[in-house]
Amino acid sequence: MWQRSACVGLLALALGYLWLLGPQPSPSILQHLSASLLGGLSRAGSLESRMVAAWQAAIVRPARGWGRVAVGVNACVDVVLSGVKLLEALGLKPGLGKNHDVLNSRQDLREAFTHFMEKGAAAERFFSDAESFHHIAQTASEHPGAQLYVGGNAALIGQKLAANPDLKILLCGPVGPKLHELLDDNVVVPPESMQERDEFHLILEYQAGEEWGQVKAPNANRFIFSHDLSNGALNMLEVFVSSLEEFQPDLVVLSGLHMMEGQSKEMRHRRLMEAVASISDIPTDIPIHLELASMTDQDFMSNIVHQQVFPLVNSIGLNEQELLFLTQSASGPHASLASWNGVPDVGAVSDILFWILKEHGKTADRASDLTRIHFHTLAYHILATVDGHWGNQVAAVAAGARAAGAQACATETIDTSRVFLKAPLEFVTSQIEAPSKISLNPDEPVVHWHREGISFHFTPVLVCKDPVRTVGLGDAISAEGLLYSEINLQ
Repeated sequence: MWQRSACVGLLALALGYLWLLGPQPSPSILQHLSASLLGGLSRAGSLESRMVAAWQAAIVRPARGWGRVAVGVNACVDVVLSGVKLLEALGLKPGLGKNHDVLNSRQDLREAFTHFMEKGAAAERFFSDAESFHHIAQTASEHPGAQLYVGGNAALIGQKLAANPDLKILLCGPVGPKLHELLDDNVVVPPESMQERDEFHLILEYQAGEEWGQVKAPNANRFIFSHDLSNGALNMLEVFVSSLEEFQPDLVVLSGLHMMEGQSKEMRHRRLMEAVASISDIPTDIPIHLELASMTDQDFMSNIVHQQVFPLVNSIGLNEQELLFLTQSASGPHASLASWNGVPDVGAVSDILFWILKEHGKTADRASDLTRIHFHTLAYHILATVDGHWGNQVAAVAAGARAAGAQACATETIDTSRVFLKAPLEFVTSQIEAPSKISLNPDEPVVHWHREGISFHFTPVLVCKDPVRTVGLGDAISAEGLLYSEINLQ
């Protein structure tokens, strides 16, 4: 850290002046000066270690925690392996790349993978031929280099929550035998959610500089494809809602709406209306958290925001891409911004969160239950809440940040030697209204500000220098934030 280097430099300079300009100091004086200065530096510690210590002190359990959480409805098995090794195992040879919006054959797979590997770009595609895909998935899952993980937002959130022995978790989604084997013993899957075949999502990775034929990847990335019909049609939504009466949850976590983008516009509209009807059947005394994910259809997102789902849920979790797409789709603040430039501006993010809760959240005059948004990006998190509805949010936002730093590095706790601070040390709280300017204090890393009945809790994230696994990181953050949150139903 530059602060440490500066202090060491000042120490050397001070001792040098003492030596040259004054009488030679005694060894005891030199020892005392060195110990004082270096001791002060040691007490100050790194920014990272001070933040971790402050989080630990701030993270306390809520007075009223959850006991039973129902999670649905997208679930799958993520198969992660080298893309080149899988294509070679399938007997495919290197060749020219070509983009395909839909993969209809192994040849399409080879061409699309090559196309994106050459660009170093991430992509996700649907594989249309069921039998061919299942053969590819079997080859991939049995490959010696393959790693199989729980996948799908709902299953990932359920798995994260299940690590807490005091919680009972219900998971509804398309659960096949391999996924059932991977799930924590604390996760209950109703028989109606079980199916004979797993939904596999194949994640083909390539490394920076990796070569295949004439192609050389400029950077590391991944190509994802699947033949996932169950999640795309939200087949388990009705099973999920009907299971709630027997399970009696304290909290419902819903995700998977983004999977419907693969449907035709008519089918998607019909299924969304059915989803809204099903969600409306959930008793109003059970809070609902909606986890958003990457989407590309602005009309679909606009429907979810304006008239469909937002008024029915109490809480939302989303990242910077989803937040920007949401404001673009619904003509909100900063909608003209094409993309974030590096770390998303805190003031702009705050403006959009404020607008969502002011325009679509709960008020005395609006029939909406929405009172909480958990925003997460690589460098920082913000929890925005309508006053009077949520408690323990200092602990909740700190817990989410702590989970991000540990999970990305695949460590039980944050190893401060493997993480760094990427968040701005100073920022403004709005780009629209007269803002406050905030300077970050690592000894008090959760910052609070208030705006017209809405509270904001901000904390930086300690970013892993060499991340081991980032898939599902947003889901883990939201799960941890929910775990430490307390709702005041009114």
